[in-house]
Amino acid sequence: MTDDTRSRILDVALDLFASRGYHTTSIREIAERLELTKTAVLYHFPSKKEIVAALAEPLLADMEAALAAAGRAPAGERRWALIEGLLDVWLAHRHLLRMQLRDLALASDGPVYERFRDAAIMAEHVIAGPLADHADRIRAVQAFAMLSDPVVMFADLPSEMLRPAVLAGVERLLQEPPKPRPTPRPATEPMPVTAPAPEATPRTAPGTAPGSAPEATSVTVSEGAPGTPRRRGRPGSMSPEAVERARRMHASGEHTAAEIARALGVSRATLYRHLSR
Repeated sequence: MTDDTRSRILDVALDLFASRGYHTTSIREIAERLELTKTAVLYHFPSKKEIVAALAEPLLADMEAALAAAGRAPAGERRWALIEGLLDVWLAHRHLLRMQLRDLALASDGPVYERFRDAAIMAEHVIAGPLADHADRIRAVQAFAMLSDPVVMFADLPSEMLRPAVLAGVERLLQEPPKPRPTPRPATEPMPVTAPAPEATPRTAPGTAPGSAPEATSVTVSEGAPGTPRRRGRPGSMSPEAVERARRMHASGEHTAAEIARALGVSRATLYRHLSR
């Protein structure tokens, strides 16, 4: 009966915390909803912080399990193993996350917050990748938030609708960044005015009467020879020598992933794929 009472207290507390807020819900209100005395609730949980800690334990354990499972995956699959694993954790604990969004209840208990923070930092490191620069780390933090925020904001949507939509958004975010484009000229800046070039006076060929049109000269534009190779993009693979050079550059700590990729003439995606093997 004790375990049943404890579970009932947690269920009611989660409902009240999510609907009314952690800070505005009292132990007395939880007891009244359960038709128990305040003393009976305090017997199981001496404070609201301990209720939050008990509510958060399954979430934290599942986060840590997702990190451990991703760590056992092949190097090239760890990022997405973790992303999908974390999303499943958020979907399973969406109502607890909604409580956290309302008034940061998980931050009320030091050990709970520290475990959540440490797991989040580890997750962002895995998502960013082994050769992450500042831009990669920023996108990793964005991706981590993209996994949880939609689950909270659309907590009533079924998982089979929410899960693929969230994964599609994260996938678009983590693709290779677009090439930089020239900064457009502000609309208020006047465009430079160039005076038109004077028309050239056509020369009259010897023996041609003045005012008569010169004979047209035909110009033949040669097409590219059949079989001429077209210009191609960056190679999608690296030689063993290039991989070894990339490893040395990365180990020196003096180069970012973008600099290494540029020096070797490959994309960062190609660089990550070879170095994570």
